[in-house]
Amino acid sequence: MRVLITGICGFVGSSLAAFLKRSGGIELFGIDNFCRPGSEINRSRIRELCVGFRHGDLRCPSDVEWVPSSIDWIIDASANPSVMAGVDGVTSSRQIIEHNLLSTINVLELARRCDAGFALLSTSRVYSVEKLSALPLEVQNEALALRDVGDGCQGVSQAGISELFSTSPPISLYGTTKLASEQLALEYASAFGFPAVINRCGILAGAGQFGRADQGILAYWVHSYVRKRPLRYIGFGGTGFQSRDCLHPADLGRLLVSQMRDSSGPTAVCNVSGGAANTFSLHQLTQWCSSRFGPHRIDSVAETRTFDVPWLVLDSSVASERWKWQPTIGRDAILEEIAEHARTTPDWLTITGVAD
Repeated sequence: MRVLITGICGFVGSSLAAFLKRSGGIELFGIDNFCRPGSEINRSRIRELCVGFRHGDLRCPSDVEWVPSSIDWIIDASANPSVMAGVDGVTSSRQIIEHNLLSTINVLELARRCDAGFALLSTSRVYSVEKLSALPLEVQNEALALRDVGDGCQGVSQAGISELFSTSPPISLYGTTKLASEQLALEYASAFGFPAVINRCGILAGAGQFGRADQGILAYWVHSYVRKRPLRYIGFGGTGFQSRDCLHPADLGRLLVSQMRDSSGPTAVCNVSGGAANTFSLHQLTQWCSSRFGPHRIDSVAETRTFDVPWLVLDSSVASERWKWQPTIGRDAILEEIAEHARTTPDWLTITGVAD
C-alpha cells in the first residue's frame, strides 16, 4: 500500500509516519511546508524513515504535482490546529481558511486524480460551543463531569459526545474550516467514487508534541511545569476543573490501518479519542505533575475566553463497532512519555515557538 501523509513533519504526521512504517507493507510519501515552529526538527526523523518527502505548500496545486498517481491513500494531517486561529491577532482569518480549507480542496483534487482513498484528521472542535457550554455538569474529584442528561439532548451520554451532537455555530473559524472540509470530502467521495473517512480527533498527545497552550496543552503544561515557568488556570472560576480526554497518535494509527485495509471501502464520520478512561482536568494534570516533579504555583484567571468549553469527552462507539477499535495507551502512560521528553529536551518550548 502506498500512502501520502500531508503535514508529515508535524507532531501527528510524523508520529503516524513512524507507526505506519513499523506496521509493515506500507510505502510512505509526505509533504510539509514547515510553517509551524518545531516541524523543521522532524525533517531528519522523516528522512530516517525512508519516506518519499517533498517540501511544499498545499495551498499551491502545483506543489503536489509530483505525487505518484499510484497512491492508494492520502492521510490529511495538515492544518493550523488552534481554536484561536484567525482571531488571536497572530494569524489572519484569511490565513486559517486558506490553510485549512483551500488546502483540503487541493488535496481532494489530488485524491480524485489518483483515485485514492482519503482520510481526514478532523477535530472534536466541530461541535457547538454554545451547546457544549449548556450541558449539565457537576464537580467530581476536582474535575467537571456530565450529570444525567436523560433523553432530551441528542448526541450526548455518559460515554461522551457522539457524532449526532450539534455542530451549529459558533464553533470557531478553526472548527468551521474542518467541518467544511468534512463536507467537501464526503461530496468528493460520492461524486468521484473513492473511499473517504472522517476522524474527529480529541486531544492528541505524546512525546514530541509541540508545546503550545492552544495546540498541545499536555506538552505545554508538563514542559512548563518541569521548567517552573508561569502557569495559570483560565476561565470557569479559575479552578482548573475544565476537562478533556486525550489520545496517543499510535492508537490513531492502529485505527487508520484498519480503515485503509477495509475492503468494504469505508465512507464514515467517526469520533476518535480516549473517552472517559483518558479524561483529565487541568487541576488533575497539575496534581500529577506535582507528584512527579514537586510543587509549583499555578495562578488563576476567572474570566472564560471565547471558544473555551468546560467539558468535552468523545464517544468513539462508531469506530469501536465498525473497526473493533479501542485506545490502548492510557492517560498516565501518555503523561510519563511527555515527562521523559521534558527531562531530556529542556529547550523544547523554545524550539516550538513559546516565548520566554
